[in-house]
Amino acid sequence: MARHGGRGWYGRVIAAAVGVTAVAAATSVWTAQAGPVDEQAGASAHPSAPRTVPVSIAHASDKGPHGVNITIDDGPDPVWTPQVLQVLEENGVKATFCMVGTQAQAHPDLVKAVVAAGHRLCDHTVSHDTTMDKKAESYQSQQILDAADMITKASGGVRPQYYRAPGGAFTPYSRSLAAKQGMRPLGWNVDTKDFERPGTEAIVATVRSEVANGPTILFHDAGGDRSQTVAALRECLPWLKQQGYSFGFPVR
Repeated sequence: MARHGGRGWYGRVIAAAVGVTAVAAATSVWTAQAGPVDEQAGASAHPSAPRTVPVSIAHASDKGPHGVNITIDDGPDPVWTPQVLQVLEENGVKATFCMVGTQAQAHPDLVKAVVAAGHRLCDHTVSHDTTMDKKAESYQSQQILDAADMITKASGGVRPQYYRAPGGAFTPYSRSLAAKQGMRPLGWNVDTKDFERPGTEAIVATVRSEVANGPTILFHDAGGDRSQTVAALRECLPWLKQQGYSFGFPVR
């Protein structure tokens, strides 16, 4: 498959990200806290504590019963994230990017590009450990809190609004910890299994057959060759629009 989104588009994305960073430094930055933090006001602006969100795992869309949430896991990745961003832009779709802390730390330009394009951030732990539910609370805390800090720093100050446990390995403790930090635990309803690279047609077929099960659809932009994912998104997004779905974000 030919790669889409050449250097010209990538350059525009990074330029937009730099612009967002500059704006954030001079005006108000919206974080996962209860409101905007006026950075220009300096000491006179006192950011409030993070707004506690429900500990229950979110699935619903803020667009209502005929809304869908596109979620993208495991990035950012320098090859595939720009291509995913381009497909989303072409279709006028906003998504939630569930980022691994070390990936965000390694590619801050891409984190800023995601924010610049109007997408939301989600904490997907520091190292994507799918056995989180079997680990000590101290380990869970380190994985969640450190990843949130990494993503926030990489983004230029925008905190994740959600927490998704790798492999769905949530615990009551991790859900409570995330919620107290203003990050709603985030699940999914449609697992495209794109990480298995079953073929573009299979990914598209999964979305078409399972979207009636719930609104939150899981894709990946890292962890290997994601050309099938990019191709599937090119087919799925227009199809979902044709079916009358609206694209939103998971409820918080």
